[in-house]
Amino acid sequence: MNPDSLEARDTQSVIHGLTNLKRHLELGPTVIERGHGVWVVDNHGREYIEAMSGLWCISLGYGEKRLAAVAAKQMEQLAYYPLISHKSHPQAIELAEKLLAIAPVPMSRVWFANSGSEANDCAVRLAWYYWNAVGKPQKKKLLAHLQSYHGNTIATASLSGVSYNHEGFNLPLPGFLHVACPHYYRGAQPGEAEAAYTQRLLADLEARILAEGADTIAAFFTEPIIAAGGVIVPPAGYLDGLQKLLKKHDILLVCDEVVTGFARTGEMFGATTMNIVPDMLVCAKALSSAYIPISALLINERVFQAIARHSDELGVFGLTMTYCGHPVASAVAREAIRIYEEEDFPARVRRLETPFLDGLRELKSHALVGDVRGKGLLAGVELVWNKGTREPFPRERKIGAICAAIAEKNGLILRAIGDTLALCPPLVISEAEIAELLKRLRTALDETAATLTVK
Repeated sequence: MNPDSLEARDTQSVIHGLTNLKRHLELGPTVIERGHGVWVVDNHGREYIEAMSGLWCISLGYGEKRLAAVAAKQMEQLAYYPLISHKSHPQAIELAEKLLAIAPVPMSRVWFANSGSEANDCAVRLAWYYWNAVGKPQKKKLLAHLQSYHGNTIATASLSGVSYNHEGFNLPLPGFLHVACPHYYRGAQPGEAEAAYTQRLLADLEARILAEGADTIAAFFTEPIIAAGGVIVPPAGYLDGLQKLLKKHDILLVCDEVVTGFARTGEMFGATTMNIVPDMLVCAKALSSAYIPISALLINERVFQAIARHSDELGVFGLTMTYCGHPVASAVAREAIRIYEEEDFPARVRRLETPFLDGLRELKSHALVGDVRGKGLLAGVELVWNKGTREPFPRERKIGAICAAIAEKNGLILRAIGDTLALCPPLVISEAEIAELLKRLRTALDETAATLTVK
C-alpha cells in the first residue's frame, strides 16, 4: 500500500467492526467514496451493486435528494433540542404520531434512541422497569434465539445469540438465556417433517421456561426473520406457538424490526408478514433509510401505564440519551416514511419478490448451494459441502468469506454470515438490476466452485 493512500491511512487510524483487525492491517479497506441508487463507487472508480444496503439499512438507496433537503432545512430551523424535563419539538411529535398510526398492532407511546442496539437495550431496561412497577421484581431473565442479533451494547450483545458478540468480551451477562434457533434446514433431525420440528422446538422452549421458572422471565426478544444469523425464516406455526407460550406464562414479547421494518418483507413491518403481536417493537436502520442515526421503541398501553405510574412513584423516569428524538433525525425519518407511503414500497417489494427470490432459488441447482430462503427483498443463500446430506464445509475453510470476496471482485457487495451469503438490496432496485445481481452472484459461485471439489 502507498503510505499516503486512503487505504494505508485507514489502517493507521480506524478500528473496524466485524473485521479481523490483524488481517486488516495487511489487506486494508475497500474505500467507498460515493453512491447512486443501488450502486456505490470506490476511490479507484470501480462500481459495485451494494446488495446489502450497507448494513441492511439504506432502503431508499444512495442520493435521495428529498432526505438531504429535509436534513439541511431542519438544521437551519432547529438543529437540536432534548426531550427531557417536559420539553419537546414538532419533529419528534410528528414522527411519533406517524409511527403509532402505521404500527402493525395497537401501540401507545414511542421512545426514541439512536441505533437499534440502543433501542433494544432500552427495551431490556423497560422490561425490568415494567415488572418492578407491577410488583414482580423477580422477573429479570431475558430469552432470545441462538443466532439472533439484537445489538452491541453490553445488554444487547448478551441478548444476541451469536458467539462473536461474546467471545473475549466476558459476555453474556448472567440472566441472558438462549433457546434453539428455528432453522429447519440446519436443525431438523433426519426425516423430521417441518411440523414435527416446530412442535419439538416449542416443547423444548416450554420446558426451558418451566425449568427457569416463568416467574423469573421478563421478556422474549425475537426478530420476525433472523437476519444476521443467516436470514432464517421460522417455519410455519413456530411464531404462533411461541406467542401462545409467552402469553400462557405471562412473559413480554419484544419484536426486533431493526432489519425487517419499513417494507423490507413486503409489508410495512415484518410483524405483519409473520403475524406477530408484540408488547414492544423496535425499529431503526430503514426508519431514516440510514441517512442519519435514529431508532424507535414502540410500547403498548399495558407497558406504558405501568411505567408511567412507577415513574410517578419514583419521582422521575430515569432514562435518557442526549440525542433521543433529535430534530434533524426525526425530520429525515418522517420524510422517509412519506416516501415509503407515497411510492407504495410494500407493493413494490411484493412485486420484486418474485424475480428476486425465484432467481435466487434457481441457484439451488448449483453444486455449492444447499438452501435459499427469504421474504421480500431479504434472502440468504447457504453454501454446503454435500447437497445430499446438507453437510457444511469445515468452518476453517471459510467458503462463505471466499465467495463474498470473489463477488466483490465481480462488482457485487454482499455479506458472508458463516457460509450463508446474505442479500438485502436497497428497495429502489429495478428488475434489470436484480438480473445483474443474480448474474454476478452466479459468476462468483462458479469461480468459488472452481477453487475446490464438492461432493
